[in-house]
Amino acid sequence: MAAISREEVAHLARLSRLAVTEEELDRFAGQLDVILQSVARVGEVAAEDIPPTSHSVPLTNVYRDDVPQPSLTQDAALSGAPDAYEGRFRVPRILDEEE
Repeated sequence: MAAISREEVAHLARLSRLAVTEEELDRFAGQLDVILQSVARVGEVAAEDIPPTSHSVPLTNVYRDDVPQPSLTQDAALSGAPDAYEGRFRVPRILDEEE
């Protein structure tokens, strides 16, 4: 029994606004069927005594203390800017302001 029909693939394509040919519908239905069967097989293997996880290995965040360090002066940072105004980078406007 197919997990996904050709009509369902056509429906998904319409929802995704994808133009697919008749041949692609057949091919995608077969490919998606294999994917869905594989996912179902993984669901069968999952044991009740294994807790759900988001990652296969434990994750740890590595934090460091913020330590102030010397950095560029305002003039040095702006020295390579194509345009500066009142101590800031000046960039072209991309959005119109609403009044």
